[in-house]
Amino acid sequence: MKTILIVEDVPLNRDLLVQLLEDRYRLVLAEDGKAALECAVEDKPDLILMDLSLPRMDGWEATRRLKADAVLARIPVIVLSARAMRGDEERARSCGCDDFLAKPIDEDLLFQKLERHLGG
Repeated sequence: MKTILIVEDVPLNRDLLVQLLEDRYRLVLAEDGKAALECAVEDKPDLILMDLSLPRMDGWEATRRLKADAVLARIPVIVLSARAMRGDEERARSCGCDDFLAKPIDEDLLFQKLERHLGG
């Protein structure tokens, strides 16, 4: 079973993702960027769903640090952001994000992106 690290500080958003994904994937949860880095090192997830607006360390910086680590850089990072303004996706990709998904989450699009990055 593939492992997904969900990095989301809003309980309602985190719970929604858990409900959508818990039957198909092993889930690891983090509420801020620092915890996300610790979980990534410890659990070596197959994919990370990363919110950008996080306490302690935002998703931008957490992603930059993940992608700068030789071991963790291979993990695909899909940004989840309520900030869907012009240029945000390009900015996220420049930080190393592999994909971008605007909130509110479109379930079909989420599963398409997971399939693309994780395969069957």
